[in-house]
Amino acid sequence: MRPHHTKDKGDVGVAHAIADLVNQRFVVLTALCEHAPFDLVGYRDGEFVRVQVKYRALSSSGTIEVQFKSSWSDSKGTYVRPLDKEEVDVVCIYCPDTGACYYVDPKQFARSVSLRVTPSRNRQERNVLRAERFRVIPAAL
Repeated sequence: MRPHHTKDKGDVGVAHAIADLVNQRFVVLTALCEHAPFDLVGYRDGEFVRVQVKYRALSSSGTIEVQFKSSWSDSKGTYVRPLDKEEVDVVCIYCPDTGACYYVDPKQFARSVSLRVTPSRNRQERNVLRAERFRVIPAAL
C-alpha cells in the first residue's frame, strides 16, 4: 500500500469507521459508488445514520482539524465543494495517531471543527472541544 496516497488513506479511515460503528452496535451499509455524499450508513434501533468519513492526522499543536468540504481531481483540475449538511448526518474522523474514530454532527458547527487531543500550550480549557467527548455517534441526530 502507498501510505501517503489520498485514496488509500480514505480506505483506511472507512475500514476503521466500519469496525468502530460495529462496536457501537450498528449494522453498517456501504455505498456501491464513490459519488454518494456519504461513505457509510449505520443502522441501529430502526434508525439510519449517514456517515461521511475523514482521515486526519494529529496536527503539531495536538488537534484534529476537519473542514466540512469535499475535494476531487480529474484531468481538468481540482474541485472543492462544501459539505451539504442535509445529506450527511455525522462526520466520522479517523485519526491514525490516536487509532480512534471521532464523531461530529456537522450541523453543530460552521465550516470546520477542531478537536483537541493534547492539552493546549497555554492550558486553556474554555471553549475547547476535547476529542474524547466525540468517541460515539451523537445521540440526538
